[in-house]
Amino acid sequence: MNSTPLRVLVVDDTAFYRKIVAEALRAIPDVEVVGTAVNGRAAIEKYHELRPDLLTLDLEMPELDGIAVLRRLQALPTPPGVIMLSSHTSSGAASTTKALALGAFDFVLKPEGPDPEANSRRLLEQLRNKVAAFAAGRATAAPSPADAVREVEAPCEADPDYCGSSDALPAVPVDAVVIGISTGGPDALTKLLPRLPADLPVPVLIGQHMPPIFTRSLAEDLDRRSALRVVEAVDGQTAEPGLVLIAPGGKQMRLERDADRLIVRITDDPPENSCRPAVDYLFRSAALHLGPAVMAIIMTGMGSDGTLGLRILKQRGAFVIAQDRASCVVFGMPAQPIHERLVDVVAPLSEIARHIERAVALRTSP
Repeated sequence: MNSTPLRVLVVDDTAFYRKIVAEALRAIPDVEVVGTAVNGRAAIEKYHELRPDLLTLDLEMPELDGIAVLRRLQALPTPPGVIMLSSHTSSGAASTTKALALGAFDFVLKPEGPDPEANSRRLLEQLRNKVAAFAAGRATAAPSPADAVREVEAPCEADPDYCGSSDALPAVPVDAVVIGISTGGPDALTKLLPRLPADLPVPVLIGQHMPPIFTRSLAEDLDRRSALRVVEAVDGQTAEPGLVLIAPGGKQMRLERDADRLIVRITDDPPENSCRPAVDYLFRSAALHLGPAVMAIIMTGMGSDGTLGLRILKQRGAFVIAQDRASCVVFGMPAQPIHERLVDVVAPLSEIARHIERAVALRTSP
């Protein structure tokens, strides 16, 4: 990762989880566990004492819960990174969704199987991936305020190999918008979807990498924040104008045409890129059934899911936007499509809603 170890504080009110999380972190190269905290109040004190780069933070704790700790940390001038530890329950999913919308980097699920060794291995695998992504983003992050202003004015400056055109428009009217997103997604969607009007004349379909239960909580949270209606998709549902459909965690979602209707199919097809839902799966179906009449957006996230689907979409004339490096939590999923010239526009998160509105306005233009 880096020559300087990543300093991590482990926060959990359960001694068992403090132990296995700390052990899992110590097994990751270039990570230093600088301390542990038994509750939220102790976490704030330890943070100011130890100044870690990253916290693993339990949600349910006495005195101050994880959400309260996160709010206090996010209010600091330079907040640390936070990876939440969540239980696989409806209440855990709702709290985790709130934490991600507040700026937590990501989350891992607390393993609850009967085999302690298997639980430790599962936790290590999750943490290794999340910590590596955090460290990689940290290594390339932190532009100066002046750089940030220039990035908004000229979003391609962060990606000099390819800019696209900020004035580009689809070649034909758009019938649907499809979005692929992963790490940093809940926070990004919280900023994107409320900017879109309730009368958006096309449906929006989202492949967000998340486990079961969590996508439903995400949809409910985004629905409360947005003028658009946001739901977790169900099999056979019509993709209607003004409706946002989020692929259910643990399932695949694809688009189909049924006469003049667009419908979604929710399947148990295998994972792709180790993901279910997979963005490539959704994007391929949009290419097959919509061709050039689709707008695809690839956003913040680890890995390269979505690149294969975008290759097919571009072959069929689709219009593609990539989120720029500066506004991504992890500049993974947009990086390869930009490098391959598969995108028409590279835009900061704050500008993506404007591009959507401009594109769909072609449907009503004379």
